[in-house]
Amino acid sequence: MAENVVVELVGESAALDASEAIFLVVAAGRGARAGAGGPKQYRELAGRQVLTRTLEALLAAAPGARALTAIHPDDLDLYEAAIAPLPAASRARLLPPVLGGATRQDSVCNGLEAIAALGAAANTPVLIHDAARPFVSAELIARALDAAREKGAAVPGLAVVDTIKKVAEDARIVATPERAALRAVQTPQAFRFDLILAAHRAVREDGCRELTDDAAVAEWAGHCVFVFPGEATNIKLTTAEDFMRAEAKLLNDLPDVRTGQGFDVHAFGEGDHVWLGGVQVPHDHGLVGHSDADVLLHAITDAVLGAIAEGDIGAHFPPSDPQWRGAPSDLFLRHAVKLVTARGGRVAHIDATLICERPKVGPHRDAIRARIAEIMELPLDRVAVKATTSERLGFTGRQEGIAALAMATVRLP
Repeated sequence: MAENVVVELVGESAALDASEAIFLVVAAGRGARAGAGGPKQYRELAGRQVLTRTLEALLAAAPGARALTAIHPDDLDLYEAAIAPLPAASRARLLPPVLGGATRQDSVCNGLEAIAALGAAANTPVLIHDAARPFVSAELIARALDAAREKGAAVPGLAVVDTIKKVAEDARIVATPERAALRAVQTPQAFRFDLILAAHRAVREDGCRELTDDAAVAEWAGHCVFVFPGEATNIKLTTAEDFMRAEAKLLNDLPDVRTGQGFDVHAFGEGDHVWLGGVQVPHDHGLVGHSDADVLLHAITDAVLGAIAEGDIGAHFPPSDPQWRGAPSDLFLRHAVKLVTARGGRVAHIDATLICERPKVGPHRDAIRARIAEIMELPLDRVAVKATTSERLGFTGRQEGIAALAMATVRLP
């Protein structure tokens, strides 16, 4: 019955406490309707993967709950990358993932079998949730947990506002259901563990056709399923347009727009290359500095730190500390970006200018922009890099060094 289920635990025992609720997150699909870009649950949404956001919302809403994710056999690396940004305390509440099946129904059944192998109690509340619903609220989860305990089987639903028509194969309308009796159903769908496990086992044993959701599985097995209020904001990301709307929603949730500026200078010294924006550029001199002297990344780092009023690069990475001698400057910039992310914010845009007579920046501009975008995990069109001379005036005009200016736009909650 459960030959496709992977229940081998990694690390310490994950035996379940009888009082714990469990989220079963379904993330084994391919998401073809969302267009190119890989499985939709692993796509970035405002700088964080969809699955990261979903697990974060679930675990924050129910501090005593555990979560198990059903994943595609090819997606273990993607799953590991998705959970990496979660706080250590949240990752400790994740049960080892289980391999999904050919259909959503198979994936859920595999997940339930894995939970059974971990010793879940019969009355454990199990909330089955789509990985592609990252906007689930704490209030909705609280209602789902209450419904699981009180009803045994319940789903969130929204009243239908449009008139619904049933049509034949030739597009003729054959019926108009009474709108007041209809509900659009969402997840998390809430069940008592023994009820939904037995229902899925019965459906799998029977080999009947695929059912569209877990409520239908419970109904097929003869159980009454109740509806509790859902939320219009609990959208499922299905199409490319859904992702666009979700990005806009997240930006609207970050109304505190700030700007920071950064400036840095490094003198030329001995060497055969300079580091500019994380790219090694051949030159007849090097730049002198405690780290790799990447003047451009230093300016951008200070701009990001300035936008969140977190001092400057020297406060975080003192030049007196020998551990930073020769260090690659992408470490400093990644740190600054993480400080923004830790506040629930994101870097929206970078605009930087190099000031020097030589080396010529133009031939390397695209590579520099791409490297900065990679370090900061930004789309390329959110990174601008320009270069100018000082018309042979000043220390840059005398080719004694390079200066860099940067502006960072940051959005915070």
